[in-house]
Amino acid sequence: MKTILEQLVAKKQKKQKSFAVLLDPDKLSMPAFQKIIRLGVECKVDYFFIGGSLLAGDSLHELVLEIKNTTSIPVILFPGNNLQIDPNADGILFLSLISGRNPEYLIGQQVVAAPILRNTRLEILSTGYMLVDCGEQTTVSYISNTTPIPYEKSSVAACTAMAGEMLGMKMIFLDGGSGSQKPISRKMIATIRKVVDVPLIVGGGINSPGKAVDAWLSGADVVVVGNGIEKDPNLLIEIAEKVQELNAASASDVH
Repeated sequence: MKTILEQLVAKKQKKQKSFAVLLDPDKLSMPAFQKIIRLGVECKVDYFFIGGSLLAGDSLHELVLEIKNTTSIPVILFPGNNLQIDPNADGILFLSLISGRNPEYLIGQQVVAAPILRNTRLEILSTGYMLVDCGEQTTVSYISNTTPIPYEKSSVAACTAMAGEMLGMKMIFLDGGSGSQKPISRKMIATIRKVVDVPLIVGGGINSPGKAVDAWLSGADVVVVGNGIEKDPNLLIEIAEKVQELNAASASDVH
């Protein structure tokens, strides 16, 4: 059976796109999450990402178990710090905040987490995490005490992504942060896509099917949507329909 990373790479080679639903355990009640999970199963989303900049209590563990007991869709941790580890998930984005210059989030948190992760069965997904300024200060930039890449600086973003790939990172995650006012520009996504071969994940500010399609067509392999779905779960259905249409068209082009 292929690993999560192997599946992503195989899909990228076939020009097939993926859709991940991001769930922040602190944001909603369990009944609200259960509704989103059911929709995700019905619409055959590719991944559930779980995490947030700040988490309180055991909500992370409860949410992971709820998804694992409901579906076989992979559950991938998207941690805000080294405490957000649950061995019941399928994988973890082992993030290095390569857009910032705070050593705590470049390598410090990872050093603390590494021996804990070694004792789990989680698939470790080495990921270069890049935060982009999309209109307002996000919780991520505040907590990490880092400056995001300016919105118009596509060349800076491309060089940062290249460096992450050359350092051995297996994926690049381009993020506007939770509650972004606008999505990352098509130009920036396309510029990065031209210079890196690893799978490219894009999230932040995607609150409509059109914005998700823009990201995919610009070069994103995985689009991540969280806030928009929390506010309107029907957005999950609409975006899932779009990715299925894109993948069907891509498959017909191949044949």
